[in-house]
Amino acid sequence: MFKKIIKFLWRFTAILSLFVFLGLFFPKLIVLLYAAPRTFTADAVPAARVAIVFGAGLLRDGSAGPVLRDRVETAVTLYQQGKVNKLLMSGDNRFIEYNEPEAMRQYALDLGIPDQDIVLDYAGRRTYDTCYRANAIFQVDSAILVTQGFHLPRALFLCNWFGIESTGVEANNTYFRKISRLYWHTRELFATTQSVLDVVVTKPLPVLGDPEPIP
Repeated sequence: MFKKIIKFLWRFTAILSLFVFLGLFFPKLIVLLYAAPRTFTADAVPAARVAIVFGAGLLRDGSAGPVLRDRVETAVTLYQQGKVNKLLMSGDNRFIEYNEPEAMRQYALDLGIPDQDIVLDYAGRRTYDTCYRANAIFQVDSAILVTQGFHLPRALFLCNWFGIESTGVEANNTYFRKISRLYWHTRELFATTQSVLDVVVTKPLPVLGDPEPIP
């Protein structure tokens, strides 16, 4: 009886491990392989008209946090190098006191970007929403994506899925603690699986509206 229980537990563990691999690690592996040839340095990335900058957390005073500043700084570098002409800054603004796009705009203005070359997307609540809306609302068909390396593969997968011919540049101007990086990479495992389910199965609609083509 005891041996049968042990065998059952071993089989159960093996099956559970297989499902964990298929559900978490396999989608992540596929997305990483997809993103690798589409990821460049700022100097090497092919030029595009638009850079899409993804939102991230704010400080208590409403200004851009370290992760978000890193992304804006990288986008500014691309603009200054002539790699892009417009910056599409997409983030969460569900609450009046929480406005990621405006925080990005203010920081970009501080770094010398002309206001007319900044476009704000206030409904980029998730990476899925940002990529969907970039094509559906702002009619972007090619772009350079700007975000940290842990997030970039998922962003590339989603934006290309929604019809935006995308390359990516990692925002890596700031050193972050190992514990933070471990947390972000772990969270990305689940977020990547969710993204695959979203585009293949659930296909949720983000907040939409009238088209606003980027001039």
